[in-house]
Order: sequence, then C-alpha cells, then structure tokens
Amino acid sequence: MNEELLKQLKNKYEALGENPENYLKGLLHSKPLNYWDYIEVDTLLSLQKPKTDFKDETVFIIYHQITELTLKLMIHEARQITELKDFTGEEIFMDKLKRLMRYTDMLITSFDVMKDGINYDDYSQFRLSLTPASGFQSAQFRHLELMCTPPINLVNENGKKELTSTPSADEIFENIYWRDAGYNRSTGKSNYTLKAFEEKYLEGFKALTMNVQGHCILEQYLKFDNPSEKLKIRMKDFDHHYNVRWPMIHLKTAAKYLQKKGKVKEATGGSDWKKYLHPKYQQRSFFPDLWKKDDILNWV
Repeated sequence: MNEELLKQLKNKYEALGENPENYLKGLLHSKPLNYWDYIEVDTLLSLQKPKTDFKDETVFIIYHQITELTLKLMIHEARQITELKDFTGEEIFMDKLKRLMRYTDMLITSFDVMKDGINYDDYSQFRLSLTPASGFQSAQFRHLELMCTPPINLVNENGKKELTSTPSADEIFENIYWRDAGYNRSTGKSNYTLKAFEEKYLEGFKALTMNVQGHCILEQYLKFDNPSEKLKIRMKDFDHHYNVRWPMIHLKTAAKYLQKKGKVKEATGGSDWKKYLHPKYQQRSFFPDLWKKDDILNWV
C-alpha cells in the first residue's frame, strides 16, 4: 500500500475530527459500486406512468423528463456563474456560457422527437387526458430565467404599462410575461393551470430572486471592468438561442399538432398558444442592454 496515500487519508479524516481507522475498517464491509445503483437506473425507468393506452404517450412523457433533466444541467451551470467572486478573468464565465449554449442546442434539436416522433392521431386523443397540465408549469424553466436576469426584464411591454414608476417585487411578479398564459387582464381572473402553478411555486420564485439579487448572470457580467467582445457575443448568442430560437421551434411544433386543416385546438393549459408561445409576444431577453441597435426583437 502506498504510504503517502495512507498518510493523506489519515490527514483527511483527522482534519474532520474523525478516526481514520473507523473509515478504513468500514471499507472492509462496503459493497462494490455498480452502474445501475449509481445512476439509479431502476428508479429512473419507473418514472414513466402514462394516463392512457396510447403507445406514443410514453414518448411524450420521456421527452419532457429529458427536458427537465437538461434544464437541471443548465441551472447547475448558471448557479456556478452566480457564485463567482473573481472577475479578473473571463475563462470560467465563458466556459459556463458555452455549456449553457450546448444544452440549449440540445433543447432546440430535441423538438424533432416531438415534431416527427409522435403519431398525430394518437396525440390528439391522449392529450385530452392531460388537461389542465401544461409545459408552462415547468418551475425549472422559471428558475433559470430568474438566475439569468432581474425579473423586471421578464415583463413585456403590455405588462410594463401596469407597473408603477418604482415597482415592488410583488408588482413585477403580478405582471411577469408568463402569467399571460393563464391570466385574463380584462376579467382579472386566472385559470386553474396558473393558479395551481403559482400556489406551488410563486413564493419560491420570489425567494430565489432575493437570493440572486445583485449576482444573477447579467449582474455578474456587469462586474467585469472591460468585458471582451468575445464574451459579449457569447452572452448575446445564449440570449438569442434560449429566448428566440427555442421558442420558435416550440411554436412550430405546437402548430403541427394543434393546428391542422384550418382548425386550431386549445392547449391543454388553456392558453392562447399561437400568441403566447411567440417570442415577439413574450419579448423575453436576459441581457437587453447588450443588443442596442442590433435588437433581439428582430426575432426572425
């Protein structure tokens, strides 16, 4: 046995105030680690629970579960940017943005699974059993947005007309763009999909906003004294990929299944999907000041 390795192990556990011998003795009884245990394969493969007998509903479920796992990867990278303390170099920041771009590309290309991999007639039937659930209710999607930019940047032009000159956090969240998927401004009423979503997650969204205040991704970028043009371009690329390209692919995929032969079907969550999904309506930009004349609102 390598004496230096034993010494390092001894130092490690003594630094923790633990007896190194107890840990080494424990190794005598530990079982070898298997792939299926480490990845929790059996648990992972048991999480698909279709509501109907249509075979392609399983494809639909797994697709959305993969999307949620991809968003978790993105939040994992975004959190590391929000925790940065050193702004003398751009390497870590650039690397994390590159990873965020890679995962966004995965989200964009994965829509082929939905667009070309699900039987239209089957989907038209099993989707009815999903009401009022909606992909709009993905909390991780909102978590990532709030880690990228201050929530005021998630209020579209219609929403901003409702704000006071110095809006509170509650006021901003009352007018944030995603509420338009389930809130009727003329009646002041919310549908069940939005009510259930806000009841479960809204306080957590507000807490996250407070936790990252001053060091969301946009605010971290602004701490560089003289950010390079390369960093600026990477910020804009991520902004455009996530807030323009991905929503447009989503919209086109939804159109295939919800609009056919001149008939427009309602989304399972009840939103006006043709309007709500379009990035021109959402007007979402994480880093609006970086665009200036080269406006991200020139969406397509």
